[in-house]
Amino acid sequence: MSGRSADPAERPRTHTPVFAVLDPLRAVGALAVVTTHATFWSGDYLRHGVFGSVLARLDVGVAIFFVLSGFLLSHHFLARAFHGAPRETTGRYFWKRFLRIYPAYLIGVVLAMMYVEDNAGAGIKSWFTVLLMGDIYVNDTYRSGQTQMWSLATEVAFYVLLPLLIALVTGFGRHRPTSTRVLGLVAAMVAFNVLWTLDLLDRINDASSFGLPGNWLPSYLMWFAAGIALAWAHILREAGRTSGWIEGLAALGRSPGVCWAMAAGLLVVAATPLGGPTMLAAPTVGQALTKQVLYALIGALLVVTGVFNDRNSTYTRIMSRPLLRHLGHISYGVFCLHLVVLHFVMWITPYELFIGTNGPQILGLTLLITLPLAELLYRLVELPAMRLRNVGRRAEPTARPSASSTRS
Repeated sequence: MSGRSADPAERPRTHTPVFAVLDPLRAVGALAVVTTHATFWSGDYLRHGVFGSVLARLDVGVAIFFVLSGFLLSHHFLARAFHGAPRETTGRYFWKRFLRIYPAYLIGVVLAMMYVEDNAGAGIKSWFTVLLMGDIYVNDTYRSGQTQMWSLATEVAFYVLLPLLIALVTGFGRHRPTSTRVLGLVAAMVAFNVLWTLDLLDRINDASSFGLPGNWLPSYLMWFAAGIALAWAHILREAGRTSGWIEGLAALGRSPGVCWAMAAGLLVVAATPLGGPTMLAAPTVGQALTKQVLYALIGALLVVTGVFNDRNSTYTRIMSRPLLRHLGHISYGVFCLHLVVLHFVMWITPYELFIGTNGPQILGLTLLITLPLAELLYRLVELPAMRLRNVGRRAEPTARPSASSTRS
C-alpha cells in the first residue's frame, strides 16, 4: 500500500487496513512447512546436497507466520493508540484470538491423538496437556502427528504478552506511542532474544529436565519484533510522518523481485553450516542465533512486499487474485492437518521412511489430500467460529484525538 499524507486528527482509524498481498504469503509459509516435513520423512534432506539442506530450512515458514502475526496484531493496537481511537478491550482481543486459533487446532490435535498410532493409549493427562497447548512446557519430545503445533503454543504466548507490550509503549494508555518507545521495545525484544539464546537457554536446560525451552517464545522474539517494526513504519508513513528508514523500507517493498531474491540468498546461507546441522543434531549457540537472525530477515523481506507494495504493480495484481488469497485463507487448516495426512499417506502407500526416492510423491499426495480437507475445515469450522467474534460487542464511540496524536 502506498503512503499518503494525512492529519490523523481528521481521520481516526480504528481498524487494520486490508493487506491483500499478505494472504498469499500465509500460503507460502504453510507450503514451506509442509514441504520441509514431507521431505524430511522421505529422506531428501540428505540426498540432494545443498538443495537437500535448503529443504531442511523451509521451516522458515514458521518465521513468516510469526513476522505476519507481529505485524498485523501490533498494527491493530498501535494504530488505535496513535490515532487516539478507543482501545479494544483485552477480553475481546483474547476472544477473537481464541476463535481464530483454537477451533481448527482442536480438530487437528484430536485427529492426531485418535488416529496416529504412536498416540494410542494416551491418558487423561496427555489429552489435557495437548488441549491446553502445553506440550512444549512439560514434555521434552514432540508428539506424533503434532510436531508443528509447538509454534502455535509459542504464538499464543505472544498473543498473551502483546497487550502488555502495547501498554508499555503507551504508558498504560496515558500517552500516544512514539518512535522512541516502539523502536525501543523492538530493540529490547531482540536483545532479550539474543541473551536468551546465548546464555539463559543453557541455564534453563541445565536446571530443568522437562519441556522444550528452545521452542519457547524468547527464542523467537526477534521474528515478532520484525513485524512490530514494520507495523510502526506503515502507521507513520500513512500518517505522513515518514523518515529515511521508513522510505528505505517503502522502496524495498516496491521492489518485490529484489526482496524475494535476497530472501532466497539468505535461505541458502542458512542452509550452510552457519545455520546449524541439517538433521536433528543440536546447533551451537552461535548457529542457533545466526539462524534466528537470517529467518527474521527472510520473513521481514517477504512481508515488506505486502506492506509497502505498489498497488498498481504486476506483483500486487497477481498476489491479490482471489485464488491466491483464498489459499492464504485455508493455509491455517493446511498447517494444522498436514502431519496427520502425512502419517496417513505413509500408512496407505509402500513408501518407506528416509529412503530418499519418493519425496515428490509423498509431498504431492500429502497436498492432494490436505488441501480439500483444509477447505472443509475453513468452511465448516473456521468461518463459523469467526462469525462469533462480535458476540456482545457494543458500537464504538467516535474518537476525537488530541493534537498530540500527530506526534510520532
